[in-house]
Amino acid sequence: MTVIDVRPALRLDTRRLETWLGDVLPEYRGPLDIRQFQGGQSNPTYLLQTPDARYVLRRKPPGVLLQSAHAVDREFRVMRALGQAGFPVPEMLALCIDDSVIGTMFYVMRFVEGRIFPLCTMPGLTREARAAAYDSANETLARLHSLDPTALGLSDFGRAGDYFGRQIARWSKQYEASQTSDIPEMERLIAWLPAAVPADDSTGLVHGDYSFHNLLFHPTEPRVAAVLDWELSTIGHPLADLMYHAMEWYRPPGVDRRGTLRGEHLVTFGIPDLETYLASYCARTGRKPIENPAFYRAFSLFRTAAIVQGIVGRARNGTAADADTARHAARVRPLAIAAWREAQDAGAV
Repeated sequence: MTVIDVRPALRLDTRRLETWLGDVLPEYRGPLDIRQFQGGQSNPTYLLQTPDARYVLRRKPPGVLLQSAHAVDREFRVMRALGQAGFPVPEMLALCIDDSVIGTMFYVMRFVEGRIFPLCTMPGLTREARAAAYDSANETLARLHSLDPTALGLSDFGRAGDYFGRQIARWSKQYEASQTSDIPEMERLIAWLPAAVPADDSTGLVHGDYSFHNLLFHPTEPRVAAVLDWELSTIGHPLADLMYHAMEWYRPPGVDRRGTLRGEHLVTFGIPDLETYLASYCARTGRKPIENPAFYRAFSLFRTAAIVQGIVGRARNGTAADADTARHAARVRPLAIAAWREAQDAGAV
């Protein structure tokens, strides 16, 4: 994880922050050095370093925001509950809802040492270590989906039932509101998906963005040390989480900087094929083999295409500045085409 000097627009009032830290953390001893983590997090994230300890601060960005967006208090709540249950997340230390401290709501958690693999092929690992890392990611997700939200105190963390129906409606609306070009495959998906939702209406706690860029692995061992970035977590369908994570295997080439396993000789890498990986998850969760997996692949690709189109639309409307707008725009059509192909495998005509 790369840290950089704090961007001018995201600088913090060090003196006020130090006072607050001293009030809420008995262990805190300054002076404080603040750096910013580089990356695409929608919630700015900072490394706080003192002579004795390292912490991570995650905040709402400044400026006018959508009412439900950037809910760092939800992140704090879910990670605190998961940590108390022994699930691998950073230790939550304190939440601040007082905007006068640094300008927006934030929380502080303990820093976790570890490695993030930006490419799904995990270059630099041995074949055996890569196989173990993938197995650990599988086990960790299965463990998450085996937890009872009510037992965690999270029964009100989201709406139960009809997860796919609500998600399809949401992302169809988002796509249509931000559309910048005619993509027939997206129109076909919007028409087909609602009636194709499987009868399985399982419910559980889902991460929402369970990808390797959000998995922090132990510094020397091929195991997940912490799952990061719970901004999209909610009560939802476990298979949505699983098949979004599984896009590593089926996303088309060239649409994601993390790469793809599609077309790779997986045996050489020590990475299981998708069917084996899904079977391991099902065995761990006690779930029967997944029926019509192509629907879930089509949905995941469709959702991703709609999210990317939203980025393009906001840039067009002047509400988001992104130097990579052209790159994002070029991603939407290949994602939509791949999603429609999966839909056809699932029975779409």
